[in-house]
Amino acid sequence: MPKLKTKSGAKKRFKITGTGKVMYAQAGKRHGMIKRTTKQIRNLRGTTTLFEGDAANVKKFFLPNSR
Repeated sequence: MPKLKTKSGAKKRFKITGTGKVMYAQAGKRHGMIKRTTKQIRNLRGTTTLFEGDAANVKKFFLPNSR
């Protein structure tokens, strides 16, 4: 059975924590900041944990070697 390759795009977008959760950068801060409220911009800062169902898919299909 051949080894599964990690998807290059997923490598750049997701990070697995020590406890096995999947972290991702918040979307919606690339452009158009003038139309967003300061509260929205503040809340989009940093990284968050991916929902468990989505995280399971990311780990299974995109990052198979990092469990």
